[in-house]
Order: sequence, then structure tokens, then C-alpha cells
Amino acid sequence: MTAVLVVDDDIRVAKINAAYVARIPGFHVAGTVHSAGEALAFLERTPVDLVLLDHYLPDETGLALVSRLRQLGHHTDVIMVTAARDLATVQAAMRHGALQYLVKPFTFAGLRAKLDGYAALRRTLADSGLAEGGEAGQEQVDRIFGALGTASAGPAGLPKGHSALTADLVRQVLRGAESALSAQEVAERAGLSRQTAQRYLKLLERAGRVRMSLKYGETGRPEHRYLWMRS
Repeated sequence: MTAVLVVDDDIRVAKINAAYVARIPGFHVAGTVHSAGEALAFLERTPVDLVLLDHYLPDETGLALVSRLRQLGHHTDVIMVTAARDLATVQAAMRHGALQYLVKPFTFAGLRAKLDGYAALRRTLADSGLAEGGEAGQEQVDRIFGALGTASAGPAGLPKGHSALTADLVRQVLRGAESALSAQEVAERAGLSRQTAQRYLKLLERAGRVRMSLKYGETGRPEHRYLWMRS
């Protein structure tokens, strides 16, 4: 069983999230707390596998808590579950090592997709045959990195080797843009390589979330421009 700590300042929301987790086979709620201080105290007493972490907490941000946990030697996995939609927070979550980023409000299916992805990652690590501190070959590394994004992509699906968190980052850039962007512009705003941005833009276009158009210049090939399809 995967032990989960739910951290949310809203008592009602924390109860709902905990109830969702309890419905998913293979997971159990080890505790529910409502501040960074309570979370830190809980983890000092009771190690868990995964923390579902809100960003907006009364005493400090969720990402500040993650930094503090790492400094103290806690390597618990983290999935951000928050209403924070700004690109800076999403990028910071990636840099702090959050495995997934789930934007509120969400459905049970949305959370289950993230936790199923996490379960797939743990299975892949267990099946790799590597002891902690061992060395992995490229094939094993690809399998490990691909497990999370593939299994947790949800109804739209993500091909093997794609990250749901990176897809979320590209979506945030497009949603915040006032007009269509090129792949290069998306890459610069998201802090990604142009090739990576291009791959995720094509996925979003195929899923019907992005409209692609061509911008013709005076010379050279036409430039592809991408616009988020607002519902």
C-alpha cells in the first residue's frame, strides 16, 4: 500500500481529497494536515510515500515546504494539488522535483490518473531489478521516465516518454498568451528546448486543444503558429 499525506489549508477540500485517495486501490491516507508546519511535524513522526501538496498554505508556500523537506533529508515524493496556475509556480514545481501538478478544481478521474501514473512509476522502479544506489542502463532509464507520463496522462493520453508535467507547462504558456505563438516563443516562455516544445504542441494539436496556422513571411518557409482553443 502507498501511504499518502494530504496537505491542504481548506479542511473541506482536504477531506474530499482524502476520500478520493481512499477510493483508489493500492493507496491509503496516512494523515491529513492543513499547514506546512503540521506537514513537517507529521513527516518527522510518520514517513509516507507520497504527499499531495497544496501550494497556498497559511504559514508558507507548498514549494517552500518541499525545499525545507529536501534540506532536512526527506525524500518523500510530491504531487502538487493546487489552484496556482501561474507559469512561474509550475516551473518552480518542476525544478523542485514535483512528479505531477494537478490544477484545482479537478475531478476524481483527474486525481486517479495522477495516482495511477505514480503507481506505474513505483512498479517500474520495482521491476527494474536495481538496488538503491545501483546503476541503470539507457533502456531502464527510458522506462522509468516514461512510466509516469504514459500512465497518468488521462483520457487524452500521452505517448511513451512524454511528461504530463511538461504538457501542463506548455498548456499554461498557451493559455496565458494573447495571440498565437511559434514553437520557439513557447519554448522560450516555458524554459524548454524548441524541439521539446514542438513535440508537445503537435500532441495538443492532435488532441484538438490547439489550433495551428501558418504565417507567411517575405522569404523562406512559412512559420507554424499555435493558438489555445478556449472553451
